[in-house]
Amino acid sequence: MELLLMLTYAGLCITIFKVFRLPLNKWTVPTAVLGGGVLISAIMFTMNYNHPYSESAREYFVTTPIVPNVSGTVIAVHVEPNEPVPTGTPLFTLDPTPFQTVVDSLSAREVSAEHDYQRIKTMYERKAVSLREYDQALATYQDISAQLRKAQFDLASTVIKAPTDGYVTHNFLRPGMRAVAAPLRPLMVFVHKEDAYFTAMFRQNALLRLQKGNLAEISLDSLPGEVFEAEVAMVVPAMREGQLQASGDMIGFNPLAQPGRVAVVLRVTDPDFEKYRQEVPLGSFAQAAVYSEHAEHFAIIRKILLRMSSWIHYIYPLH
Repeated sequence: MELLLMLTYAGLCITIFKVFRLPLNKWTVPTAVLGGGVLISAIMFTMNYNHPYSESAREYFVTTPIVPNVSGTVIAVHVEPNEPVPTGTPLFTLDPTPFQTVVDSLSAREVSAEHDYQRIKTMYERKAVSLREYDQALATYQDISAQLRKAQFDLASTVIKAPTDGYVTHNFLRPGMRAVAAPLRPLMVFVHKEDAYFTAMFRQNALLRLQKGNLAEISLDSLPGEVFEAEVAMVVPAMREGQLQASGDMIGFNPLAQPGRVAVVLRVTDPDFEKYRQEVPLGSFAQAAVYSEHAEHFAIIRKILLRMSSWIHYIYPLH
């Protein structure tokens, strides 16, 4: 941003010297240089504080690693990579044969245990058997019923379904592969449809001008020349650099530790962004500017510089 402003001023000075045919001497050149330095410094200090800019913003999204509840052999994969699926759509199926066998066995045992329980219950009511025998028959019946419910749950778990609306990305699962419940080895990465948001990292000295509801703008590297309106949805109240966990370590001073930046969640409000939604991959890098109600006349300079920075995205090194 500073370089763009300096280049703009330099171009303006050259134009003025050419148009008005000002002489290049010991008075005009130092005046232009020193005056430009003072002017640009004042603009930058005022603008950076009241309308903070982040060169590091990114669209983050939430994923769920898909791990089956039971182990088995994959017999079918039902989804294509990156194709939207609604909640409950089958993703893949494990061979149900061993689980169906257990359900069939326990179902038969449950019928027998229930028959025995009803017979013992009738005899107990007639005082023909003891309370102990009645309790044993009841416990056996309830135990088998519980085992059957567990077996039915395992059988249902052979069909793994989409947890929410979204899609599977980078799908390498194929029939014949072995899926295991433990140790945890995800077989798919499921991307949730609604859990994507832009987060910009701002310097801490901008905190007094970062408020929820402030107007903002976002420029994406993947969309050169485009700037989208947004608003501050949340200023995250914690930073990773200061987090602590219970351990045997004590807090110490590290002069080399980075100060850390404030994470600010931005919500894109520009309706034009929707037509680019399919062209922008999740995780895209961006730059962001937030406009406070202070020194509002400097906001136009920030907007111009952000758009100039966006145009530069058309140029990139070939490597």
